[in-house]
Amino acid sequence: CVVGDDDQSIYGWRGAEIANLLHLEDHFPGIRVIKLEQNYRSNNTILKAANAVIRHNPLRKDKTLWSSKGEGPLIQLMVFETEEAEAQAVAEGIEVQRLSKRIPWNHQAILFRTNLQARPLETALRQSKIAYRLVGSQSYFDRREVKDILAFLKVLINPDDDISLLRIANVPARGLSAKTMQTLLQLSQDRNTSVWSVMHHSDLDTHLRAAASKSSRGFVSLIEDQRRFLKEENKMGLAHWARSFLDHIGYFTELKHSEKDPKIAENRMQSAQELVSSIDSLTASMGSVKGEDRLNQFLEEIALDQDRLDEKDKQGEGVTLITMHSCKGLEYPHVHIVGLEQGLLPHTRSIDEGSLDEERRLFYVAITRAMESLTISHCETRNKFGQTTPCQPSVFLNELPDKLVELADDVFKRPVSPSSGAAMFDALKSSLDLSDA
Repeated sequence: CVVGDDDQSIYGWRGAEIANLLHLEDHFPGIRVIKLEQNYRSNNTILKAANAVIRHNPLRKDKTLWSSKGEGPLIQLMVFETEEAEAQAVAEGIEVQRLSKRIPWNHQAILFRTNLQARPLETALRQSKIAYRLVGSQSYFDRREVKDILAFLKVLINPDDDISLLRIANVPARGLSAKTMQTLLQLSQDRNTSVWSVMHHSDLDTHLRAAASKSSRGFVSLIEDQRRFLKEENKMGLAHWARSFLDHIGYFTELKHSEKDPKIAENRMQSAQELVSSIDSLTASMGSVKGEDRLNQFLEEIALDQDRLDEKDKQGEGVTLITMHSCKGLEYPHVHIVGLEQGLLPHTRSIDEGSLDEERRLFYVAITRAMESLTISHCETRNKFGQTTPCQPSVFLNELPDKLVELADDVFKRPVSPSSGAAMFDALKSSLDLSDA
């Protein structure tokens, strides 16, 4: 007995060969083929969309999925100018559904093609204080380069932050070795003060070697110069300033040479550049022109009540962020597929290598993870290595039947129903722990 679905063959890059299933009858004449076409997960709106897409693959076993669940809501299509706008809208939509329809976070999943797409999504969820779990890959905010840059920014706002200061004092290497920093930390504990304060003490030369003492003074001077600049009223974009600062201290150069594999180094550079670029977008609404105020807001925007949300994650209460390859075999009541653009889905590599059919199967798998509702979106531009790059909609969007898809802009313009409004108000009262008055 052999059980398989050729339409879900998405691991050709791992050596999986779809031909083994397609030609099974040639190798075993007389074999009986039984089609399992009834789907117990999704409604028929979702299945009709999946069927329409996968039929564009010429080499497949013909089958048509159907469900006894009946029809569902139309698939919502959203178009955004940037990936930040896309991520923010998805996060806001999830929270609106939680408040108005009582849909819990763990009934929602966001699917994307590549790990690099997680950054704006994580940022938007953090801004909205929505608990989430990233499946199958490292969180963007756990990456070394992201932690480094955030530590630099935190020290510039509050140099008494010992944890952040100890992380970046010798990044890039500037003569402040681990032994030197351990000496400074011990002094700070003995004197009941911060490491930053100890670095200003007049007797530092008696505790450190001359070279280390000189490096310490140089680091203090570097931080103080930047802090003075940030305290002034300055209309310079913070992203431009941060990029110049990190370039000045040699951080980008160090990052480029930190990995033997150039692809890994390239990914680190891209995530660093994306974080820097996001500073301006997250502080654009601020009236203040003081860099210090804007930088502080940026750090607050991406901060999480980590203990509270970690506990919710442990309890399975968070939104799922997951790549399309990792989601195979899983299911979620409400699914958001983001980044439906040429170069992402289908991926550039797949287009170049002529493996469009496998990318279509990947889209098919993503669609069929949804049980009740499906939202899809694409952007007009994306940020790549700090540069704004125009995007084209995925060719797969043209394969979805028009009658199954609704432009979400039209939905958002509809008035809120009395029942939805009442439910949202009740949820808000509950979340704020307000008693009836």
